[in-house]
Amino acid sequence: MNLRTGDKCLSPASLVLAGVIIASTLISGCYAGRGDESSILRGDEAYARGDLDAALAEYRLAVRRGSDDAPALARVAHTYAEMGRIDEAGDFYHQAVDQDPSLADQAVSDMVRLARAARDRDDLFGLASAMETAMSFRPGVTMQDMALPLARHYFRSGEYATALPYYQTSIVGMQGDTIPDVVFEAASAYDEVGDCRRALLYYEEYRALISRYQRGEVDWKIGSCSLRLAQELRSEGVDDEALAHIERTITLGEPRSLQAVAYFDIGEILSDLGRCEEAMEAFLQVRRADQTGTSPLVERAQWRYDELRFVGPTSSGLGTGC
Repeated sequence: MNLRTGDKCLSPASLVLAGVIIASTLISGCYAGRGDESSILRGDEAYARGDLDAALAEYRLAVRRGSDDAPALARVAHTYAEMGRIDEAGDFYHQAVDQDPSLADQAVSDMVRLARAARDRDDLFGLASAMETAMSFRPGVTMQDMALPLARHYFRSGEYATALPYYQTSIVGMQGDTIPDVVFEAASAYDEVGDCRRALLYYEEYRALISRYQRGEVDWKIGSCSLRLAQELRSEGVDDEALAHIERTITLGEPRSLQAVAYFDIGEILSDLGRCEEAMEAFLQVRRADQTGTSPLVERAQWRYDELRFVGPTSSGLGTGC
């Protein structure tokens, strides 16, 4: 078998392996003495002349009569594959491989061929189904040319965690010819699963790939994700890194509705770091950044400012530096 895994594709020879097996397996006498031998032979003859419906009927008849061993089941599976019926082919290949694991390569060959055919007709559900079946036989098999359509299928289906490895494979395969939209989709998938640290890497890469006037959406994404990551880091006591991310939110000015929150958070961090004058200035900026003018956050910021200015740095337990 000339099947390759990893980033390499299946060879043309492997794609015809199933036909070779069907043409040769049972002629050796495997079914000698069984009542279903004639059905198998008639199926082989029908397959050889291209009558797949007749071949399938004979093979299925042989299975119903008791030929439920691996070669018979593989014949049924391969014939379904030739007919483009992904689910049925997968079901019978699973039965065949359970009895004879050496048939796994044939199963993978047929399922990858079906996956490529589905991709070519823009049937992303068929593509995903065929590749999932192929990977159930050989978990390490990957197809570079199908990584991106699979990633987009899972992304659009809301299966972001499943989409991510396919986006990674696709981006690696671009080798410097990165497509901006693919990078943005990968960033969004990381964002959706709550991994802002990785999402920001891809968002920033995407931002560098597009023109300035196109950056409105990604700036909003970066600002929002940066603020969320900063709040996570703040809860872990990693103030310096949290500060850098909040400053990114403020530098971009997005999301506008969260600028007051960003200034308040930066004031608290600066206070903890002992940078009292800067903290007071950040608290003053909350009122300017607040879009409602009536937010309770404005009052809290004013209270924190007054505390640092008039009451003294040690009267509150809110800060450790000022």
